[in-house]
Amino acid sequence: MPWIDLITLFAVLEFLGMVWLVGKARVRYSMRAPATSGNEHFERWFRVQQNTLETLIMFLPALWIAAHYWPAAWMALIGAIYLVGRVLYLIGYVRDPRTRGTGYYFSIGPVVVLVVLGFAGIVKSLL
Repeated sequence: MPWIDLITLFAVLEFLGMVWLVGKARVRYSMRAPATSGNEHFERWFRVQQNTLETLIMFLPALWIAAHYWPAAWMALIGAIYLVGRVLYLIGYVRDPRTRGTGYYFSIGPVVVLVVLGFAGIVKSLL
């Protein structure tokens, strides 16, 4: 399943990129570790990273399980939508947290689809 492996690694790289961006924001806004609050602009970068971590722990197992039962290329496409959604979420949240909705739906939607497909695949194989 090289497509799934590729999407998995892209998800990890995307998260690493967000970690790096938070580090840059920490320097830019003079936020010394371990502080995570005190500057609204830094907090936006930090929340994007944290929210991405929160969705990543749902996304990865859902992707792997769904790909076990359904065509990997299609599951990878759903995964790619998630990755684009995270970028849209980052852009929207950093600009103005009220504009993060599109990115949120483009990232949480694929997670929900993958979970449903994973359950459907399991049920189908048990019957």
